[in-house]
Amino acid sequence: MAPINDPYGRASSLFAEPVKDVNVSFEFFPPKTEKMEETLWASVKKLEELNPSFVSVTYGAGGSTRERTHKTVKRILDETSLKPAAHLTCVGASKSEVDEVIQDYWDAGVRHIVALRGDPEEGADKYVPHPDGYQNAADLISGIKKIGDFDISVGAYPEIHPDSPNLAADLDNLKRKIDAGATRAITQFFFEADSYFRFVDHCQSFGIDVPIVPGILPVTNFKTLKNFAGACGANVPAWLGDIFEGLDDRPQTRNLVAASVASEMCRRLYAGGVRDFHFYTLNRAELTYAICHMLGLRPPVGSGTE
Repeated sequence: MAPINDPYGRASSLFAEPVKDVNVSFEFFPPKTEKMEETLWASVKKLEELNPSFVSVTYGAGGSTRERTHKTVKRILDETSLKPAAHLTCVGASKSEVDEVIQDYWDAGVRHIVALRGDPEEGADKYVPHPDGYQNAADLISGIKKIGDFDISVGAYPEIHPDSPNLAADLDNLKRKIDAGATRAITQFFFEADSYFRFVDHCQSFGIDVPIVPGILPVTNFKTLKNFAGACGANVPAWLGDIFEGLDDRPQTRNLVAASVASEMCRRLYAGGVRDFHFYTLNRAELTYAICHMLGLRPPVGSGTE
């Protein structure tokens, strides 16, 4: 295979030597049904083999998954070797209600929170702060820090948050979150490495000096992906649609293509200096595991289940 060039002129191959200096993290969501719970825990145990730096568990709008999120995080703490990070938003809740959740996590032994403003409540056109709540993510982070010395991750948007009027406003918001105490930013998904590298350059010019971890979303269903992208402002390039055209009823082929596409982008990111990757697993291990394998991650000898 011909080499591919990264944004800084160096070359790498998609199937280069396995890397030794990569850190990965994985995102899961709390299951709604017994069957979904089985799928989740099979995925958790499978991906545990890759020794991620942490795993995160999402939090529904308005705290709609509060109990399920807490239960999932607690089980990860109790039954695995993984370090869980609990997502937390300030939508539809007072400060006292949010503070109770934060304190519950601290008491349970959780030391990492992914602090997010959150999406508008169901039926609302735009985000409106709770009258007695935290106003935004930066305000939420300040509240978290008053309760415990958490490691705090925040969201970042290489292609601009849909609520931001422009890039400068988006970067200013991210800077406020970092100044409030966040220790890293995890990006929304994207599909072209140049989008990430341009964003990192903008962050550095804005005085944002924490790690910017790229969020990787393997394509499991192209129609669903388009819906996700429309909601968060991510660009889906035309070439990606062309690649997945005609594969709606061919899941095995689609997964092979998805793994190859994501692996190539990860290699491009690696060639440009990226060493930390965050994967949106959608609670399914197969694609994420394959991409990590192609990137060069291997479980310890004898730990595999296959």
